[in-house]
Amino acid sequence: MTVEQWIDLKCHPSTHTESVRAIQVLVRRSARAELHLTYRLDGDIARITIPPPVAPRIGTELWRHTCFEAFINVQGQTAYHEFNFAPSGEWCLYALSSYRKGAPVTDETMRPQIALRSTGSRLELDALVRLDSLSSIHPRAVLRIGLAAVIEARDGLSYWALRHPTNKPDFHDADGFALLLEPPGPDV
Repeated sequence: MTVEQWIDLKCHPSTHTESVRAIQVLVRRSARAELHLTYRLDGDIARITIPPPVAPRIGTELWRHTCFEAFINVQGQTAYHEFNFAPSGEWCLYALSSYRKGAPVTDETMRPQIALRSTGSRLELDALVRLDSLSSIHPRAVLRIGLAAVIEARDGLSYWALRHPTNKPDFHDADGFALLLEPPGPDV
């Protein structure tokens, strides 16, 4: 059995953009230790800065431009992982022991699978993360997930998240890890 649901992201009230109408994320967690995320951005795609495609590789400071993010925390722990998925195909993974304390992971075997589709009014990015690559606990634990996006457009940067707990955009605030995912049962 696969657990899945669509989630609406909200633009942080301190940022604004006319270029983006909505961002949703389809979250699917399977018994095969996979977390599959589909980010769907509806808006004026021509006004959004989308990095050109490159060969899949570890990137740096992807969050400074259009980028989709996922924060994965095992419920009851302070440690978490941050994934950045760029429309270019670049990615970055951070292992953090507590709030913003950690470092990038440079292990290429942790690479998520990323695919991009785009039309004049919609951009979709698929990202597949192997939970068992994070730890042996992740596949069978209750996970707290934070979902976010940074969108660079002609009218500025906007910050989107499942929940914005503070008056400044801060995707690392654990109160923003608002989606609880129970471990799924066996796939049929």
